[in-house]
Amino acid sequence: MQNNYVEALNRNQDSFGLDLSAETIEKLDLYYRLVLEHNPLLHLVGKCSDEEFAVRHILESIFLLTLTGKSRTFADVGTGAGLPGIPCLVASENLRGFLIESKAKKSRFLANAVERLEIGERCTIINRQFSEIKKPNAGVVVSRALDKLSKKIPQLVEWSGRSTLALFAGENVRRELDRLKLEYDAFLIPQSERRFLFLVQGHTKGRRKP
Repeated sequence: MQNNYVEALNRNQDSFGLDLSAETIEKLDLYYRLVLEHNPLLHLVGKCSDEEFAVRHILESIFLLTLTGKSRTFADVGTGAGLPGIPCLVASENLRGFLIESKAKKSRFLANAVERLEIGERCTIINRQFSEIKKPNAGVVVSRALDKLSKKIPQLVEWSGRSTLALFAGENVRRELDRLKLEYDAFLIPQSERRFLFLVQGHTKGRRKP
């Protein structure tokens, strides 16, 4: 049977500035199959086609590495299905990460996925709200799936401290960053017209515009 998902990864990765190895794509295929297997019960991601999952969820996640580097440590807040954390860990063997997910069932899925993908030695799963724990020692704090993200930005900025805060989001988050007078860089996500990756450089009290 033709694998539309793998074809979509290969066909679209160049537009994201990526060059994924055959081994990486094989593991990303396994990850997709795990998501599909558990999605009916856990509601990990919304309904989408193979190509939409490849582009919107996988390649968009790994796009983070083109801006923050492939050998850093990150904390993925509200990771849900493991996005963007798991695709990034699969794509870079020098990356270490903390996956922070408050829902126990999703955390158990994450534990199974990282074991199957053989990335467990570089990944720690934390089954708590980010606000309940001290920030791990991570140079980048990223959030893509956190519920009510725009309302939690002040808390995320304070929690992130000196770490770079990376937010996958749209104009609602931009307006909140502007309202808070935070300094940030906005990168339009490839193949998107309204979704951005916002990078807020870390500071003890958050960097603010003059």
